[in-house]
Amino acid sequence: MHAESPLIETVTLSQAKALVHAMAHEQSLLLLSSPGVGKSEMVMTAAAEAGLECRSLLGTQIAPEDVSGVPRIVDERSVFCPPRLLLPNPPAPFCLFLDELPACAPDIQKAFYSLLLERRLGEHPLAPGTWVVAAGNRIEDQALVRAMSSALVNRVFVLQIRVDQGEWLTWAKGAGVRQEITSFIRFCPEALNRPVPRRPEPFSTPRSWATLSRALDLADEAGIASKETRRALAFGRVSPEDAAIFCAMAEEGIAGLLPPVEYLRDPATLPEDLAPRWYVLHRIRAGVQDGSFAGEPPAVVNAFLEALPHEERFVLLVDLVRLWGDLGASPALLDTLIDVVGR
Repeated sequence: MHAESPLIETVTLSQAKALVHAMAHEQSLLLLSSPGVGKSEMVMTAAAEAGLECRSLLGTQIAPEDVSGVPRIVDERSVFCPPRLLLPNPPAPFCLFLDELPACAPDIQKAFYSLLLERRLGEHPLAPGTWVVAAGNRIEDQALVRAMSSALVNRVFVLQIRVDQGEWLTWAKGAGVRQEITSFIRFCPEALNRPVPRRPEPFSTPRSWATLSRALDLADEAGIASKETRRALAFGRVSPEDAAIFCAMAEEGIAGLLPPVEYLRDPATLPEDLAPRWYVLHRIRAGVQDGSFAGEPPAVVNAFLEALPHEERFVLLVDLVRLWGDLGASPALLDTLIDVVGR
């Protein structure tokens, strides 16, 4: 008998940011997600919006004394002197960002206990209004993460972060991400954040797409942009399947494609050129398989199929007749059958 998977509630980056603004001055938060989602940038942006300096400690590069401080003798007693990074002089509130907390060694995690729960380092309290925010990856992300002790987990609010396509596209527009990349993500939203592969190879994340965009900009500025450099950069930064489709779309000049559901609702907008048209039909077929069109009215589904030439309709229907029937396409299926048998 298999144990049931735990129920996990998630929040988007903007929702997590609102919680950081509302709570981080009193409650410690731990943001968990797969790599490359944008947790660090979100924390730094939130701190800047609140007028707080953001000071980071990287969990994999510190020792216990970097948190608790080093001892010295005062009046024949040992007194621990915490680092200036954590206790500025004069005291002032700031944002303390503990990055890669789940990757810390057990003795480092233990050094954070009083900091996370009681907002103090030994006998030294943090300045009132100081934020304490931690972040890291999950064990399943194969990111050299250690198991966190129950004592550590019980001292923080654990927020599981999910990637939201709409939020990322809004951010990407303001950040100057290239139009062919944002168009590709609109067209193929699952490519924005792929699961971490078992092998150490590039994979698609929001960070990967943003850095690929910048790399393509640099290639343009250096005058070395070409199909070959685009493919080398794409395959070196995102998942191979995404790199292949992205490069093919860019090379065919079809960066302005709409989300597949828009073509389903208005087949007259389907591209006329062969390459982009078949990309769209492939995405619509995939959408039927994964249930993306479950909320579309049957009249829309039937009108779309009826508007297609026979050969395109057959490509969409093969092996998926039952799923199209579930969408309410029975009239179009019947018409197709009549066309096939000739009566």
